[in-house]
Amino acid sequence: MKKSILIGGALLASLAASGMASAQTALPKLTISAVTQPLPTSAQFTLVDIPFLREGLPKASNGQFTVQLSSHAERNLGGAEIVRLVRSGQVDIGAGTLSTLSGDVPLLDGIDLSGLSPDIGMARKIADAMLPLANKELERFNTRLVITYPFPAQVLFCRQPFTTLSDLRGRKIRTFGNSLVDLVQTIGGQPVSIGFPEVYSALERGVVDCAVTGTGSGAAARWPEVASHISDLPLSWAVAGYMVNVAWWNKLDAPTKTLLEKTFAEMTDALWKLGDAATRDGIDCNIGNKDACKIHSLAARSMTEVKATEADKALVRQIMESTVLPGFVKRCGARCGTVYNEVIAPISKVEFKP
Repeated sequence: MKKSILIGGALLASLAASGMASAQTALPKLTISAVTQPLPTSAQFTLVDIPFLREGLPKASNGQFTVQLSSHAERNLGGAEIVRLVRSGQVDIGAGTLSTLSGDVPLLDGIDLSGLSPDIGMARKIADAMLPLANKELERFNTRLVITYPFPAQVLFCRQPFTTLSDLRGRKIRTFGNSLVDLVQTIGGQPVSIGFPEVYSALERGVVDCAVTGTGSGAAARWPEVASHISDLPLSWAVAGYMVNVAWWNKLDAPTKTLLEKTFAEMTDALWKLGDAATRDGIDCNIGNKDACKIHSLAARSMTEVKATEADKALVRQIMESTVLPGFVKRCGARCGTVYNEVIAPISKVEFKP
């Protein structure tokens, strides 16, 4: 039911079209290994990866392709290993958030700085504009992005009530990525680095007071069981990407590449649409709004929604300009400031000033 609500029609159409194309061209036998989302319960895994990769590619290739698909959790991965796994050829396709992967390629962090994109439309424009430059950097690591996509808006989940960002002063807040650390420190919070699979228990035990993740990602991980309040203010979009091993990709024949490229393009559109729809849906499911909860599971214990004030929206934007952006350039180097001003500033309308 939920699958058909979101992408069922588009999926059927894409598979039919792909099937017709592949029927005209004999494809070789191919086994593809892919490690994608953090959890097998995430909407990105169940609504996109399974139907397009595990099920769709075998159908579209007339049974010639087999996809060995797994999530990070199923492989006991934290996410930071994806570049190395793909680079070494241990997997053919790997997906992870760009902020996490920026440990290997610092430029990637600039695509989704905390406070950079107040809406998902801007996030996609920036990701699309930066893709060619990101791939120039990644190809040095024998990898290349073939899909970019967002998770639902990254927001605050807290164990105790709050109404504005100023209420979070002194609270221990789970973060990921350098720019989110900069933002949390600036509002007076204490950043704590914890891998996504461990956040549930950290909230449950009070190791952290709050945590940042996608509205729907928190729903999929059952965070409403251990947190009481959820903000609707996007701090970032956890823009992520699927990357391929370049040596593996270059060995593929032209018809195989054509089918894969078509699938990747369809997945890109489906994932951006899902990120948009899943943002509000995640909040509705977390606060117990049964009628509006269509994608994720309804929380067993309803949270309280904290609606962002105009002052907090302006504060996040101001911190991005004054602290987050200079921090990114300091870590990444002067060239990254130049790239930001040439590619991102015309979209964000915020210029880096050395």
